Amino acid sequence: MCRSIKTLRPPALAEEATEDEIRAAALQYVRKVSGFRAPAAHNREVFERAVDAVTEATAELLDGLEIRGRSPAAREAG
Repeated sequence: MCRSIKTLRPPALAEEATEDEIRAAALQYVRKVSGFRAPAAHNREVFERAVDAVTEATAELLDGLEIRGRSPAAREAG
């Protein structure tokens, strides 16, 4: 879909994804889906709400994934 969105889970990243990395991926997704790099003023609010929602959903997904070779305790500590 959007090749500029990178994988945000280990082992693709050495460490857990940062909030900035998660938000950047969400922004790229919303840009791709909406077709707008930057929304017009009348679309800015809905665009930002979408980025917030995708950011939250992505963080929840990453927090819930079980990665082979990493125990849940290691995920919580890492």
